[in-house]
Amino acid sequence: MTKKDKSTLTIIYIALAFLLLLCLAKMPYGFYQVVRFLAFAGFGYSAYLQHKDKSIDRMILFIVLALLFQPLLPIALGRVIWNIVDVVVAGYLIYLLVKMHLKK
Repeated sequence: MTKKDKSTLTIIYIALAFLLLLCLAKMPYGFYQVVRFLAFAGFGYSAYLQHKDKSIDRMILFIVLALLFQPLLPIALGRVIWNIVDVVVAGYLIYLLVKMHLKK
């Protein structure tokens, strides 16, 4: 993976982790729609970069996350389940950030 790709992933992971944790607060519905769109785009691009890097397992995970967060046909899991999903995914993104930067 190139240095530019790592920089892009760092920005995407930080932004998505922050937005997903912000979803724990009570926000207007429009905010959640924007987060869904940004998560869909971010996870889709991350899947593409993982494909370029030949990391198929992580690519599949990001495709699944992109489909879970896609904004066209929202998946109704209920607020409590979505909060759990948001925290788990944000934690995983932070883990990937730490792992990526400790590899240097």
